[in-house]
Amino acid sequence: MKKPSTVNYKKIYTDILRKKFPEKEASCRNLLDKESLSVLDIIELNVRIFGKPDHPTQLSNQKLRSYNTSDILQILDYQKKGGLNNTTTAHHFKLSRNTITKWKKLFC
Repeated sequence: MKKPSTVNYKKIYTDILRKKFPEKEASCRNLLDKESLSVLDIIELNVRIFGKPDHPTQLSNQKLRSYNTSDILQILDYQKKGGLNNTTTAHHFKLSRNTITKWKKLFC
């Protein structure tokens, strides 16, 4: 059975930085040196390279995101360490507060 291919975000972002934004490569190096990139790392790289997206783009991109278990646990850990409520956490990560509530029920 063929294993599904995964996207090599490190290679993609390294190529983008090398070809189009060589001046930003140093500020992104610490993220690209990680063994594996989480969804949060990818979002951070995107902001560092391309800047903050405008509101319509941000809404469109949010619909396409998916989170694996380790990413969800990272978000919930961020909430716990910061002593944040669901609304504040959801606003920070641009999620629905109902999503945070659902994840807490599933993983906590």
